[in-house]
Formats: sequence, structure tokens, C-alpha cells
Amino acid sequence: MSPMNDRRLLQWGIPLVSLLMLLPNFGYAFQSVPMFLISWSISLVYTVGIWWGTRTIWQRLYERFPQVEQTARRIWLLAVGCVLYASLATLLITIGLALVVPQFGTLSAESLLVGMAVNLVPTSIVLLVYESRHFFYQWELNVRRAEQLSRAGVQSQLEALQSQLDPHFLFNSLNTLSALIEPENEPAQQFLEHLSDVYRYVLLSRATPTVPLAEELAFVDTYLALHKIRFRDNLLITKSIPSAALEQRVAPLSVQLLVENALKHNVASREHPLHLHLSADVAAGHFEVRNSRRLRTAGLTPGTGMGLQNVRHRYELLQAPRPVEVLVDEDFFTVRLPLLPPDASSLPEPHGSKQLTTHQHNILSSNKI
Repeated sequence: MSPMNDRRLLQWGIPLVSLLMLLPNFGYAFQSVPMFLISWSISLVYTVGIWWGTRTIWQRLYERFPQVEQTARRIWLLAVGCVLYASLATLLITIGLALVVPQFGTLSAESLLVGMAVNLVPTSIVLLVYESRHFFYQWELNVRRAEQLSRAGVQSQLEALQSQLDPHFLFNSLNTLSALIEPENEPAQQFLEHLSDVYRYVLLSRATPTVPLAEELAFVDTYLALHKIRFRDNLLITKSIPSAALEQRVAPLSVQLLVENALKHNVASREHPLHLHLSADVAAGHFEVRNSRRLRTAGLTPGTGMGLQNVRHRYELLQAPRPVEVLVDEDFFTVRLPLLPPDASSLPEPHGSKQLTTHQHNILSSNKI
């Protein structure tokens, strides 16, 4: 329920608050039915004016300062703005009623001050109601987000159980393969070491929601080293990454997925080498992967976009400060990932997201080829 979906609240709240405002004049307002109707009508005029104006101020400030860390600033501005509005509204409504209904009473500075003070009550009630609704709305969103994280973690665990080889068996097999390679065949040994590092990172990264950019880039370097053996000079890689960006965090394997997509969907030949540029902008808060765009057409099934969609969804679940951006023109394909703050490592992990036992983790950390 959106905090501004308040139709029912208006239908019930305004009459109830207007009745509440009659209580200080109980003896006068309830002495007869006609007097009650007149008093209630006047109270309704004040309540509608105060409620609607206060609601509008709250809505504008909520749109301007929606974040939790901006709550204190929003509350202070609400207090000042609503007190000023309530005072002005009381003055205008009182003067208007005095002109339209002469029996309303004489105007005096004292009566206006009393009216302004009394009308701070409905103002406070309206602010309390909308801030409470906003609090519970945010709480409900957080609960839903936690449930999504939990479901995603359980789904990942099920997929891992269905498709993942036992790490001990995997690395024993790689060690066996390493022993079968002739010692003088250094390129093959290096390739196998890189392959081992890739699998180790893929398996270990499943146990954490974010990783430092430095770790992700070290993994991407290893991943690209495997492909450089195949593409050689047909793959040109450049980087522009300030040291300050290395402390920021990203979703594990997100940069690798973008690099993989670039290699998978684009031509990398002597005539048309694939240019891959990795850069980071700490001030703008994003990491950029840009590749030259010359799509492969032969022997490749058209992409479904599921990879990018999954990356977007992961950053949404991580509550990234900005969305994943995709920029496409005739020559380049660019994706910008949000850089997450260093303390993003403290994000709670969803239930079921730890797919490696302590024993498996020790195996991955200790196995070297």
C-alpha cells in the first residue's frame, strides 16, 4: 500500500478529527442538535483546510526526501512548514467565516492566537498519521525485499545442488590433469592454473552478497587471461580505474558476466578486434564496461537478455543507490554498474544463500594446482 493511497483515511479521518476538535467546547457545541450541526460544520471547514494543506506539504517533502537517512531533515521541515501553514490557514478561514457568517463571532488577536494554537492539534495528528503510514510502508517494503532475497537464495541453492560438482572432486581432477601435462608445456600449465582460479572464485563468491571491486577485477583479469590465449591480439583490453574505486563493492561475478557477454556476442578478429574498456567513476558512483559493437551472426543463438536482467535484479535486491544503466549506440555497448559502499559487505545474507559448507570452503581456499 502506497503511503499516498489514503482515500479511505480521508473519508474517515476528517470527520473524526473534526468531531475531536469539538470536545474543548463540549457544553456549547452539544447543547442542541442545530448548534451541534453548526459547530461541526465550522470544525469541518477548519479540519479540511488544515488536513489538506498539511497532507500536501508532507507529500511534497516525502517526494523530495524519501530516504530513511533523510528523515530528520524531513521532520524538521515538516514542523516548520506545517506550523506556518496552520497559522496562515487559521487566519484566512477565521476571517472568511466571520465575513460569511457574522454570528461566528468578533475577531480579535486573542481569538486568532487561540485558534492557531488549537489547530496545531489536527496538524500534529495528520503529521503523525502520515509519518506512521510511511514508516510501516517502508517496513513492509523491507520485509518483501528480505523475502525476495530469501527465495533467490533458496533457488540458487537448489540450482547448485542440481548442477554443481563437489569442489573436492573438481580440484582433485584438476590436480590429476596437471600431473598429466608435461612439465615443459608451460602454456598448458598456466591455462590450467587460471582455470582453477576461475572455478575457485566462482564457488567462493556464492557465499557473499558483495565483493570488493579489487577482488572482482583480479578475477576478471584471470578470466580474460584464459580468453587471451584464444583471441591473442584480436582482444584489446584497456582500463581506467582509480585506486579509490578498488575499495568499493560490487555484486560477485557481475563484471565478469558483462565481459563474457561482450566476448560471446561480438566479433573478435584480426580485421575487427574486440575493444574492451573497463573504467570506474567514484564521484558518479558507477563501474563501466564498454565494448566495441560488431555483433556475431554466424553460429550464435540470439541473446535473450536474461543475463543483464539478472544483474539488474541482483542490484535491486542489494538496494543499490542507482539502477544498472545500459547505453547502446552504433559503435559501442556500455553497461554501468552501481558502486556499492565498502560497508555494503555487512548486508544480511538471505537464508539459504550460503551454498558452501565450512569443509567445502576450506577445500576451495587450500587447493592449489
